[in-house]
Amino acid sequence: MKYINELRVYYADTDAYKVVWHGAYLRWMEAARVELTNKAGLDLKLMQENFDVMPVVELNVKYKISAKLDDILVIDTEIKEAGPTKIVFSQIIKNKNTGVINLTAEVTCVAVNTQSGKMYRKLPDYILTALNKKD
Repeated sequence: MKYINELRVYYADTDAYKVVWHGAYLRWMEAARVELTNKAGLDLKLMQENFDVMPVVELNVKYKISAKLDDILVIDTEIKEAGPTKIVFSQIIKNKNTGVINLTAEVTCVAVNTQSGKMYRKLPDYILTALNKKD
C-alpha cells in the first residue's frame, strides 16, 4: 500500500539558516503515515477505544539535501513490511519540481495495548488485515 501527498514549505518550517528545520520532516512523515493508515481503513480513534496504539520504535533517517522556503515537496509513503510483530514504513521526501530527494527514511512501529502497557507479541488481526490490503 502506498500514499503520496504534497505540501508547501512555509516560513514556520524553516530554521535560522532559512532551510527546513530537521524536525519538520518528522512531523510531515507522521502525518503521511496517519493518512496511509486511514486510507487502509484503520481508524486511529477506534484503535484507541480498543486500547491499541502504534508507537514508533525505530527511525532511520538519511538527510540528503535541505528543502527551502516555498518548495513544493512530495512525500511518498509505503508499507515495506506489515507483520507479524511490526510495521515498517518506507518514506521518501523529494522536491516536486526538480525531483531531488531531500530525505529517505525507514520507520518501524509496533502495536501496544495501553491498558497493559505491553507490546503485542503478534499484531492484532484487524491491523494486519487492513495494512496487508492491496491498493
